[in-house]
Parts: sequence; C-alpha cells; structure tokens
Amino acid sequence: MQAIQTKYFGPTNTKGSRIKATCAAGSLTIDYPHELSGQACHRKAAEALAAKLGWSDHDALLGGQLPDHSYVFVFDNALSRG
Repeated sequence: MQAIQTKYFGPTNTKGSRIKATCAAGSLTIDYPHELSGQACHRKAAEALAAKLGWSDHDALLGGQLPDHSYVFVFDNALSRG
C-alpha cells in the first residue's frame, strides 16, 4: 500500500468545496462532507480512495496534518507486526 495525501479545494463559481485524495496508484475527489469537520473530512476522502483501489486489508488508518495544511494517511496492519 501507499501513503495517501489529501488536500482541500475551496469553492469556485461552478463547483462546491471538495477534497482530493492522491497516491501513486491514482486519485479521487469528493465533495466536502459538511457533516464532518477537520481531519474527519480528509479521512473520508482517503477511505474513499482506498476503497476505489481495493485496499481493504488493514486494521487502522493513521493520519496527520502536514505543514502545508494537507493531510497524509497510512494504513497499519497489526498482523504484519507478528
């Protein structure tokens, strides 16, 4: 699996706010989930990209904010730690 980076894009004249999730294998853009806030919005985008790529074999999704205000998420699999 690969790290997933997410970035917020504000509204334009034709589109609402959205979050783009990107990794080496591809990308996905979702509408901003207004029912959530902060990191939870970015997590939802990362989870959507992981689902699109068929990455379902993980125990936890860990993430944090980077200095440029984007977020990065990695998957943790307890089974791989033995």
